[in-house]
Amino acid sequence: MKLSVLTERITAALVRGSADTEISDVVFDSRKAGPGTLFVAINGFRTDSHRFLPQVAGQGAAAVVIEKDFEQLPPETQEALIKGGQTVLQVEDGREALAGLSAALFGYPTEELTVIGITGTKGKTTTSYILTSILEAAGFRTGLIGTNEIRTGKRCFASHNTTPEPYDTQCYAREMVEAGCRYLVMEASSTGIKYHRADYIDFDLGIFTNISPDHIGTLEHPDFDDYLRNKAKLFSRCKKGLFNRDDPLLPEFLERATCEVFTFGMGEKSAYPYPDFKALSPRFGKQDGILGSFAHIAGPQEDFDLFVGMPGDFNLANALGAVAAARLLGISEDVIRRALKEVHVTGRVEVVYSGEPATVMIDYAHNGVSATALLNMLRAYDPGRIVVIFGAEGGRAQVRRQEMGEVCGKLADFCILSSQNPDFEPIEDIFRDIHKALDPSGTPSVDIADRREAIRYALRNAKKGDFIAIIGKGQEDYELIKGVRYPWSDREETEKALKELGWKE
Repeated sequence: MKLSVLTERITAALVRGSADTEISDVVFDSRKAGPGTLFVAINGFRTDSHRFLPQVAGQGAAAVVIEKDFEQLPPETQEALIKGGQTVLQVEDGREALAGLSAALFGYPTEELTVIGITGTKGKTTTSYILTSILEAAGFRTGLIGTNEIRTGKRCFASHNTTPEPYDTQCYAREMVEAGCRYLVMEASSTGIKYHRADYIDFDLGIFTNISPDHIGTLEHPDFDDYLRNKAKLFSRCKKGLFNRDDPLLPEFLERATCEVFTFGMGEKSAYPYPDFKALSPRFGKQDGILGSFAHIAGPQEDFDLFVGMPGDFNLANALGAVAAARLLGISEDVIRRALKEVHVTGRVEVVYSGEPATVMIDYAHNGVSATALLNMLRAYDPGRIVVIFGAEGGRAQVRRQEMGEVCGKLADFCILSSQNPDFEPIEDIFRDIHKALDPSGTPSVDIADRREAIRYALRNAKKGDFIAIIGKGQEDYELIKGVRYPWSDREETEKALKELGWKE
């Protein structure tokens, strides 16, 4: 592909060389540069990849993209590029250019898909899974990009970022098109939007779940306003926007939205009393042995009952967002009802066992907000006791482990502190920090560093009606100890323990 074709939708200045240079691939890792490649240099947080330009030139790259003036590059870098004969382009932002170049390289595949982007502090993953389940129940092959995994229609594998690098996203989208996918459901994280990983994606529908302070830090957002502003950008890039009208900061999003606006919400009371889709008369219960929620869906053109096979009002809210999206996409009520009854999301309020003597579930809740929502939800089912297994990651902010100790002490009946990616930090130090907030509550607790043994301890000592919540890791498939990722799955270990103790065959 000629360089001129690759750059047709980006703003770039040709510094030296020819726009007719043939390009076979776009790379931003200098180790992957070679004959035919276009290397994009980015002045990043940890390193400035402009310093690898001599190496890239020596490896025979066909062209490079730089953010700096060519004359401001070190003399040895200029000489290497001149000697290597590389075509040189200059752009204002290398990350943004990488997104545009990647889209062009793969032929703008998202324009051949109906793309639904989901953003919010909580609920992105759950909403994406529910919507994907509905679309697949309707007979549509659907791609998925998110926190848990990537599905392209050809393959399924674990993801490393909620919103991947733009090259990867465009590559996955092309695979989806080739596999016959009609839809792409993807999580759009605030950092993904901020750092141009969601650029050059043709969003047809955006969904806003909720927002609360999170991801504030050196490598993420300097403050909450930056966090909110970047999430809101999605709704200046999509054709239609679907908003949770129950979130108090909804006005901030509506002010920035340039798309057609639709809303969804729980119940009648709200600053926005007339949502397009609302869930009325919610109640918790079981259907055919499945723990979940019942509700009536109402709106200008909506009037049907449904059961969501996931417990909790927050999951009902997530399901409502997915239902509203499905209805906007033309999916029938019957298909939606069928899909929601059997839906489940790995590691998100995932009920592993529901019977005698207790109900056992795993969840990703790893901060105060998510733990509060989960434990309050469990209390609504009137359990005998709430027993929670949790810990805190090593090397992370003290406030998060203090929040977890305070919330679990206040809302649980028994706490089991255990390992949760301690990395290089002594687990005794992590437990000590949690206990500072947990102990004043007076809630009984025990420390069992081995998470495998902690699960078995909870099951062996279960009482009739207990709800046992194993939280903090959710879908994670590893345990991080001293820099090494050891294979681990809360779900698999819980299944093993249930069988060992005779709870399940």
